[in-house]
Amino acid sequence: MREPSRLLPFLLASLVLGCLVAPVGLVEQVRAETNSFEEALSEEGITLIALRNDTMDQNQDGEPDSIRVVVILNSTSDWSEIELRLHGLHKDKEVREEQYMSFTGQSNASIVYDAWSQGEHALRLEFVNQDGDSITSINLPTYVLKPALKTPQIVLDLEAPAWIETGDSCTIDRLFADETGPRYDASGIRTFSGAPFTVLDNQSQLDCSHWPAGEYSLKEAYRNDLGQTTESWLNLTINNRPAPAFSLSIEGNENTTDSPCELTMVPNMVDVDFTSFDKIWTVQGTVLEGNQSTVYDCTVLPAGVHLITLEVINDEQIRTVHGVNLVRMPGLTLTEEEAASLPSRSFGEETPTESVGWFSIGTLGLIVCIVVFFLLVRVKDESDIGLVRDLGPAPMILPDGSPNTEGLPTVTDDEGVLWRQHPDGSSDWWDTQLRIWHKW
Repeated sequence: MREPSRLLPFLLASLVLGCLVAPVGLVEQVRAETNSFEEALSEEGITLIALRNDTMDQNQDGEPDSIRVVVILNSTSDWSEIELRLHGLHKDKEVREEQYMSFTGQSNASIVYDAWSQGEHALRLEFVNQDGDSITSINLPTYVLKPALKTPQIVLDLEAPAWIETGDSCTIDRLFADETGPRYDASGIRTFSGAPFTVLDNQSQLDCSHWPAGEYSLKEAYRNDLGQTTESWLNLTINNRPAPAFSLSIEGNENTTDSPCELTMVPNMVDVDFTSFDKIWTVQGTVLEGNQSTVYDCTVLPAGVHLITLEVINDEQIRTVHGVNLVRMPGLTLTEEEAASLPSRSFGEETPTESVGWFSIGTLGLIVCIVVFFLLVRVKDESDIGLVRDLGPAPMILPDGSPNTEGLPTVTDDEGVLWRQHPDGSSDWWDTQLRIWHKW
């Protein structure tokens, strides 16, 4: 004989109130639905002992945000397997919580429904057998809930100086949160636009210190399958870093070789540290290896005119070159060997001179005229095809004439220069004249 079940507390209350204020037909309808519900469970060998609904305030803000449904069942079979499904309907969007029960005799289960949006949530409890077929369902009350779960949020947080130049420390933190989508297996898609290179969803921080100069309008948007959306905007400008500005202070120019001589680099940029910059000194085109100092001791230079240059390269490989023609005069006390090897020096009226006659001048002029005439009328025996200047690396182009990006992400800046980015964050720019990539 089937064990009699107890009606649900909220159904009993509704039935009693219905007897007092509702028409008799409505009471009969509630009784019919209850009997149909119990009969469907009875056919599966299950009796509903009790059903309880409790509102909860998970975040302690004084507003209900979730419902806990407790079910007590009794099985008249040797073994029963059943699945409880709690459906919540809000604004034509339905979510579902599931609880599996495998028992004999009496057992209970608890299911918690978390509100994912503010407003009315209509609940329905469904019983499903082990074959996945619905046995029966019962409508629970409708609740006005305020969610405790975090709704989708996106924030783009820039960490950089107020005035950003190429090479400055620059990072963008992508702060993202969504508890409702993953909670109901309704995660959505994040989209990012405005960056010069591809941005993946798992990149929580973007390094913009290697981005080319330009104005960027960044936008990240998100929408989950529950229809919730959020977005964040970030505008930033990266300015081209100026080339190193400096001058050369000279001590010893036009002095004798037995006096001190020194060239010093004087930075002309405020708040710029030149310590880490590369410094290349050259004398007559020959690089002075190992000299990274801001000072060059030119005392060792012999008498004569010397072209001295200093090239300064900053951390972004932007370079500036300055040069001077340094004059070194012979010393006052020279040996005969030094006097013979060094350029002559004028000592005023005491400088000995030699008289040159008109005959010598005429002979020299005749020789010059003959040489010039010979150069003008002679026929070259050499081939007209000269050696071609080495242009450097071979062009890096594809058969259709476009640059070979080697599969790396590219972007064109405001000045029309094509850039590509390597996996390590470094960048190249495309030289349209030589048709090669230059390291940035």
